[in-house]
Amino acid sequence: MALLGLFLVLFAFLLEPFNAEKTPSTLDPEDASFCHGGLEAIYPELDIDKCLVIPKDHKFREKISSVWKAPQIYFSRARKEKMYVLVMVDPDAPRRSQHSSYWRHWLVVNIKGSSLEKGEMQGITLTDYHPPTPPQKTGFHRYQFMLFEQPPHTEISLAEQESSRGKWDLQAFIERLHLGEPVAALQFLTQNFKD
Repeated sequence: MALLGLFLVLFAFLLEPFNAEKTPSTLDPEDASFCHGGLEAIYPELDIDKCLVIPKDHKFREKISSVWKAPQIYFSRARKEKMYVLVMVDPDAPRRSQHSSYWRHWLVVNIKGSSLEKGEMQGITLTDYHPPTPPQKTGFHRYQFMLFEQPPHTEISLAEQESSRGKWDLQAFIERLHLGEPVAALQFLTQNFKD
């Protein structure tokens, strides 16, 4: 009987690493490598300065979806004389395993470099902040912040076909406005807090 008990304990220990929820230390290489440039998104109880999975403890998943407003954005490498464009998207709508499309959560243009440097973003909001709200039973979604240097003397607006937040063609937007590669990027993963 003692041998059976030892076997069950050993079996349970071996199964433990197969936890369905990813932890920050187990982000896949693609997700872990997305973040660069030193961008920070600061929520009331959570400072996100690297790629991570939003922890379930302290009700962070619930707070990020339904309590907290737009995060403070900080970029210490901002150049005072430059203007920037901030994009926040969910590239996993409706779920990551399907043919996903971008859902635009936030779009701010004409951001003064001097304000980003202080974490006091000043710019023109083209799409109001919408918190991460992944639907139930759709798994983890990535929420990506990308900061682009705005080309000088460029008037940035959304095209008529971009009026919807859903199925947004981010790449077409980037190409149309000659934004190039982001100077900084940040992402976190979360799932519906009821899952």
